Amino acid sequence: MRRFTLLSLAIAFALPAAAVAAPAGEATDLDQVVVTANRTAVSVNDLLTPVDVLDRADIERSQARDLNDLLRGRAGITISNQGGAGKLTTLFLRGSESDHVLVLVDGIRIGSPTSGLASLQDLPLELIDRIEIVRGPRSSLYGADAIGGVIQVFTRRERQGFAPRVHAGGGSNGTVEFGTGFGGRSGRGWFGADYSFRKTQGINACRGAGFPVFAGCFTDEPDRDGYESHALSLRGGVEINEQWSVEGQALRAEGQNDYDGSFVNYSETVQQVVGGKVDWRPSERVHVQLSGGRNVDSSDNFLGAVPMGYFSTNRDSATLQADFNLVEGHVLTAGFDWLRDEVRSDTVYDESARDNKAGFVQYQGRFGNQSFEASVRRDDNEQFGGHTTGGAAWGLNFAQNWRVTVGYGTAFKAPTFNELYYPFFGNAKLKPEESKTWEVGLAYRGENFNARLDGFDTRVDQLITFDSAINLPNNIERARMRGAELGIDTTFAQWTLAASASWLDTENRVGFYRGNDLPRRAKHSARIDLDRAFGKFRVGATAVGYGSRYDDVANSNRLGGYGTLDLRVEYAFNDALTLQARVANVFDREYETVSYYNQPGREWFLTLRYAPKP
Repeated sequence: MRRFTLLSLAIAFALPAAAVAAPAGEATDLDQVVVTANRTAVSVNDLLTPVDVLDRADIERSQARDLNDLLRGRAGITISNQGGAGKLTTLFLRGSESDHVLVLVDGIRIGSPTSGLASLQDLPLELIDRIEIVRGPRSSLYGADAIGGVIQVFTRRERQGFAPRVHAGGGSNGTVEFGTGFGGRSGRGWFGADYSFRKTQGINACRGAGFPVFAGCFTDEPDRDGYESHALSLRGGVEINEQWSVEGQALRAEGQNDYDGSFVNYSETVQQVVGGKVDWRPSERVHVQLSGGRNVDSSDNFLGAVPMGYFSTNRDSATLQADFNLVEGHVLTAGFDWLRDEVRSDTVYDESARDNKAGFVQYQGRFGNQSFEASVRRDDNEQFGGHTTGGAAWGLNFAQNWRVTVGYGTAFKAPTFNELYYPFFGNAKLKPEESKTWEVGLAYRGENFNARLDGFDTRVDQLITFDSAINLPNNIERARMRGAELGIDTTFAQWTLAASASWLDTENRVGFYRGNDLPRRAKHSARIDLDRAFGKFRVGATAVGYGSRYDDVANSNRLGGYGTLDLRVEYAFNDALTLQARVANVFDREYETVSYYNQPGREWFLTLRYAPKP
């Protein structure tokens, strides 16, 4: 806990120091455009909701190995991982449940309709161009699951010329990585393809225990649990004329995953996202787009070589959206969403498919130094009927570089197929989980220093949990999540600093465990990324700290807080060829984010990248 406290103090002292030390002329990019927060392109300067953006340069500079590695410690995010690379990874955003976060890939909704989770561990970083993290309720625009926020992953995109690339590397625990790709633009068309391979022997995922404890992974298998992934991304598009454009993309990741378990301990997974979009701009004031796609999430499970069942889900979606620029600074958006979830499994469900139709409207306006937005959405679900959500936010710019924001939003999460229809377990009478959130924020944006402080209070009703009175899941839980998030980024003395810190208070508000913390959410977290270039060399460090958390609803199993330090260096032989080296968890810290499941100790990696500029 002392290490975490020191890390938090370091961020607190860095805030005023960075403001003084940042030299003039080293401005950060304040014109960055975000599309996830409002379903329209909006400058970061004009957003009324907190958003973090990680682009390709951020990803490569961090030398992160996967999404778990890249996202840990960032504002509002707590991550739980069950044993290292390729193992089940769940993300809690602002203390909401792990299935209360909507995940999109290139605008296509992903995730398993059976478990309600998106397979973050199977999305390879090498195929990702950009990630937008929106904190706060967004059901009034996106529908179900966006209680804690929305995370959108964008696959590689081409900007100009022809750009081939290749990388190869390896490191601890028998890790080997390789990838190659190309992309470019020619006239009105653009195209690209990337392949990524990763294989690791892994670590011993779980420390037990089997008989007679029956805890953890319910077995004792002290072995290495490896992971292998092959992934391919294809995309292309053409601007037919000044008004029409068409584009499409496809991502497929196949994984082979060993883990510890008494009933299954090996799986073969597929994560596939295919989508396309047609854009029509009949005038400067009107933009219409029709998009659609399919997400396939499947897993074949084995105990050794013995098949133990399979689950495969299809999630088909389509959207028709129109944006109208009424007058300067005033935008009206209207749209229609369609979603169909389907389950294919050797487990027989009472129902295996359902449709959801929805309409939404949003207004965004600027009045001098004030901004306002409001949205409303109506979902009609084949299983649970109609549901209406709404949201509104107001912002005021003052004292040149400051902005204050206030927002309110309702959201909901649809019951999963497992909760509704799993044999002898499902309850087809379940209702959606519902939430209400108040938010307030204060932001400063200068030429070379940015800071944002956000507070929130979320109340969730109709939470689904097992009801012993009927021996089925039921809407009987209530919870409250409240907290604050601080984020800063600046440059000083040629160093680049990005830092965040979060405080979270969660409470179970009903039943036997009333007053207890919600499990697997850390009360405190912080992250510092510090980088500097010295000629052809670049050095950097990432420090991450998490406070303690409980692993169970009874709050009887406490997981201690921890802090880790990663160091990295890279050398540019020329504009195209770079060698990267990284040591993760330098002090070999032992910790768990899920009880009984191990996390990697000290690891090293080397990566050689070749990417000539177009």
